[in-house]
Amino acid sequence: MRAFIIFLLALLLLGAGWYWWKFHFVFGEGSKSGELNYMVRKGYIFKTYEGKLIQSGFRSRTPNTVQSFDFDFSVEDERIARTLMSNDGKLFNLHYREYNGALPWRGYSRYVVDSIISMTDIIIR
Repeated sequence: MRAFIIFLLALLLLGAGWYWWKFHFVFGEGSKSGELNYMVRKGYIFKTYEGKLIQSGFRSRTPNTVQSFDFDFSVEDERIARTLMSNDGKLFNLHYREYNGALPWRGYSRYVVDSIISMTDIIIR
C-alpha cells in the first residue's frame, strides 16, 4: 500500500511538473514590430483577445516581390487589448512571451503580448 501511495504521489508530481512546463514556463520572450492588422475578442466559452501583426519584408522566394510575415498573438491584459483595438492599422512594437502551449482562458496562441513598447502612425506619401 505504501509503494502505491508513493507511486501516486510521484505521478502527481510529474503531472504537475509537466503542466507547469507546458503552460506556465516561459520558453522565450522578445519583441515584434509591424502593422496591426486586427485585434478581436472572441471565443465560445472563454472570451480572449486575439490579434495579428503584419511584418513586411523584402525576402521572398519569388523574385521582385515583397513577402510579409504574420504574427498571431493573444493578449491577457484588457487594457492593452483595448489600446490595440482602437489603433488598427498603426505600426506597433510589441513585447511578448512564448509558452510551450496555449491555455483556453489565456488565448488561442502560444505567443502572449504583455506590453506595448511603441506605437507609430503610418504615413503614406
